[in-house]
Amino acid sequence: MQHKVVAIVPAAGLGRRFGEDRNKPFEMLGGKPVILWALEVLEKMAEVREIIPVLKESDIQTGTELFSQCGITKVRRVAPGGSERQDSVFNALHFIMEKTSLVLIHDGVRPLLEATMARRALKALSGCDGVVIGMPPKDTIKEVAGGIVQQTLKRDALIAVQTPQVFLYQPLLDAYERAMNESFYSTDDSSLVERNGGKIRVVPGCHTNIKVTTPEDLIVAEAFLKTQRAGS
Repeated sequence: MQHKVVAIVPAAGLGRRFGEDRNKPFEMLGGKPVILWALEVLEKMAEVREIIPVLKESDIQTGTELFSQCGITKVRRVAPGGSERQDSVFNALHFIMEKTSLVLIHDGVRPLLEATMARRALKALSGCDGVVIGMPPKDTIKEVAGGIVQQTLKRDALIAVQTPQVFLYQPLLDAYERAMNESFYSTDDSSLVERNGGKIRVVPGCHTNIKVTTPEDLIVAEAFLKTQRAGS
């Protein structure tokens, strides 16, 4: 049986580091809003049957109109965002009716999504509860407390985790429900599944798959786009 893949795209964050007067998912990048880049990739993926963006209440009408105008036909519902990213994804999980679905979660402000990355994660899901993509950190990582180094971590054992992340629906929902009931919060979906005893596999990501967190990240993303276009 072929499982339905539902993509959840959280984009309801407050963007405190980006600037309170700016709306990060709708900032322009390469001539179109940041969120549209990832949605267009997911729209073209035959594996993805539905896309559920998660937006701030104040953005839902604007987003719905934008997605329709740009031909994103797989968006049939937009979930309302919560106070934290975890609340937002939890809201979207309740929009999924088919309990045998596979859930692909990708940050709406990671515009340089590549379909090959998403497919790599989907193919690796067999035998696991979830798959994350990630890259080895380029810098040495130190654990610090009170401004004092506690230990230097072994870089070859570390992974900087990205999205998309892919999960079986039921283990993901179970992990989310437990976390919400226990008021446990994390910014990473896979950590909730790990915490609930789930098995998570890691597959390679890409250094260009950056998250737009600050205005400077838009400049970097624009540079990556220009490089991609020049090479195509």
